[in-house]
Amino acid sequence: QLQLVESGGDLVQPGGSLRVSCVASGRTLDRYDIAWFRQAPGKEREGVSYINHNGRITYYSDSAQGRFTISRDNANNAVYLQMNRLRPEDTGNYICAARVNGSPGGGNWYNRRIWKDWGQGTQVIVPT
Repeated sequence: QLQLVESGGDLVQPGGSLRVSCVASGRTLDRYDIAWFRQAPGKEREGVSYINHNGRITYYSDSAQGRFTISRDNANNAVYLQMNRLRPEDTGNYICAARVNGSPGGGNWYNRRIWKDWGQGTQVIVPT
């Protein structure tokens, strides 16, 4: 019932910036934690960033730390990932995931198995 739709993916030159969006429908996001994952072809899905339901807690992968910023606008049912100083290794399908805050089965945010709802992703390409 919760639907997540990502947008904003593009081809960006190294060093450039991009903001991808995750917009929810079917449910309001104010009780959902959100994470961004990315997946390159032939590779496992990896966690990029996390934001809890009220925006007071954020986490980043080592790769994203210092370059990416996650934010949310619950009034617009949206979560964003601002990506700066992009590198070729940032290439991938960027996918948002959601789970109800405090729901059973919680754990490390970067463990994809704890997340219940997933979008289809938006492609980000940073060429070498």
